[in-house]
Amino acid sequence: MAAAHLGLPVVDADTMGRAYPEAQMTSVAVGGLVPHPCALYDPRGIEAIVTKVPSWKWMERASRKICVEMGSIASTSKAPRTGREVKDWGIHFTTTKAIRIGRAVEAANRRHDDPIAALLKSEGGKKLFTGKIVDVARRTTEGFLRGSALVEGSDADRGDRLKLSFQNEWIVAWRGDQPVAMSPDLICVLDSVNGHGVGTETVRYGQRVTVVALPAPDVLTSPRGLEFVGPRAFGYDLDFRSLFSPAEAGA
Repeated sequence: MAAAHLGLPVVDADTMGRAYPEAQMTSVAVGGLVPHPCALYDPRGIEAIVTKVPSWKWMERASRKICVEMGSIASTSKAPRTGREVKDWGIHFTTTKAIRIGRAVEAANRRHDDPIAALLKSEGGKKLFTGKIVDVARRTTEGFLRGSALVEGSDADRGDRLKLSFQNEWIVAWRGDQPVAMSPDLICVLDSVNGHGVGTETVRYGQRVTVVALPAPDVLTSPRGLEFVGPRAFGYDLDFRSLFSPAEAGA
């Protein structure tokens, strides 16, 4: 977005391949790259720069406190990266992936086809659940939006319920007391009609939604990657099981 406004070229890569809530939940942190400096800016013109920290988790703690003081809304620019670092530790082609997803969904809508089926075909995803949001519990704590949403099943999922736990982003999907999808696999809540994404801050009672999962970048599903973004990084006592592992794919 910044590049588009400023007329600058943009690198077709990022450090998450999705969205995560904490500073250390990135491929460059997994790679052990330097976390500082970090600049923060808010709509009132308050500026702050964290010049040095001993670790990525300390960068998260320091910058989060600043963000909370800014009213929990701040723009941020993370530590600059060399071309070599981006080649080695960036998650490549994520900008074109986002464009591809948008085009697939919008083209399906124009043809009056199923946009969610078009998304799953484009990205190799899996449909988890379809239904209506019947309960949302949200609270803001320490600069995070935490809580859960409950989906009552319809169509093939009628009579069942799916619970979605979140920390800014969707982290674990539970069917009954069994986790059926979890970070770093990407859990997406989509409007069942138009296929548009529904975020944790906008989900509300009565919405008709379809929950799907998309595969995570390999760097985040590695043993070291799971230390940063696996379910235990969010406080869940779960061993990560990917919906896209060979064993699950053959199940």
